[in-house]
Order: sequence, then structure tokens, then C-alpha cells
Amino acid sequence: MRARSYHHGNLRAALLARAEETVRERGVQALSLRELARETGVSHGAPRRHFGDRQALLDALAEDGFVRLGQALDGAVRDAEPDCTARLQALAGAYVRFATRHAALLELMYTGKHREGAESVHAAAEQAFAVSLGVISEAQGSGELVPGDPESLAQVALATLHGLAAMANSGMLDVEELETVVPDAVERLLSGLRRR
Repeated sequence: MRARSYHHGNLRAALLARAEETVRERGVQALSLRELARETGVSHGAPRRHFGDRQALLDALAEDGFVRLGQALDGAVRDAEPDCTARLQALAGAYVRFATRHAALLELMYTGKHREGAESVHAAAEQAFAVSLGVISEAQGSGELVPGDPESLAQVALATLHGLAAMANSGMLDVEELETVVPDAVERLLSGLRRR
């Protein structure tokens, strides 16, 4: 007996949602197309119509994660005040929130991004990180930040945020501490990047 009935058009989304739950609850190693079909309540061959094999499912999950991360970053920046500090603080908060709420997915995202043949994952990652690159480039253009390679500056900022999220995900920092640590980290980064 099937747990749910899926109509055309939403099976792929349902499979991705269930796959993300599996990764979060039991890790990537527990993910299989057959088990995913059983847990989703569809025939064991149904997932193969959307994902040719397990690796295609993992790539789709990583790509979806980067798309969602990009949307979170973009939304935070759009909702922030227009100055550089507010936009970077909003971006930082959005990144760390996503990274701590979706720790297992984030690990998969970064693993899949570097796999040969994962062009769609790489493209989605580039799109997500274009948000931070845009904030830095605009701040340089307006004279708020020092000149220099905006991609390099964005990488340093994201590496800092990713490191803080990794520390929280591994238990080295309490998630609650991030509410003060992240804004402080952004201020410290900005103190070195602001025009004097």
C-alpha cells in the first residue's frame, strides 16, 4: 500500500524532500533510490524517471541546496538597508542560518560541487555565490570598501562564515552564540576592508 499518491509534476520535488530528510536523519550513505521509492510510496522504478542513478539524485539534491541557499542570500540582501554593513550583516546571517539548519545538506553540496560531471551543481553554486560577490563589488564601486579583487574578498568572507557554521555544526560553538559571533566577525572583516 502506498503512503501517498503523487500526481505528475510533484514526484521529483517529493523525492528530493524525502532524500534531504534521509540525509539529515541517517546520512548520505543511507540514501538509495529503492528505499527512497518505498519511503515516498511509489514503485521502485519511479525515482529513476527523474534520477538515472544514485549519483544523479545526490547531484540534484546538491543543486537544489545551492538554489535555495542563493534564494536565502538574495532575499536577505534585498530586504536589508542599502549600505554595505547592513547588506553584509544580512548576507552573513542568512548564510549561517542556512548552514546550521541544513548541515548535512550543506556538506553534500560542497562535496558534490567538485565532482567531475557535476556542471549543474557547479553552476548553481556560482549563482548562489554571485550574491556575495555582487554586494562586495557594489560596495567597492560606491567607495565603501577598498579596491581589490572582489572575488577574493567574497571568498574570505564566505570562508569565515562557513567556518563559524562548521564550528556550530560540530558542537564547538553553541548555535545561540552565533547571534553575537557572526555580526562581530562581519565587523572585524569590514574593519580591514573599509576605505580609510
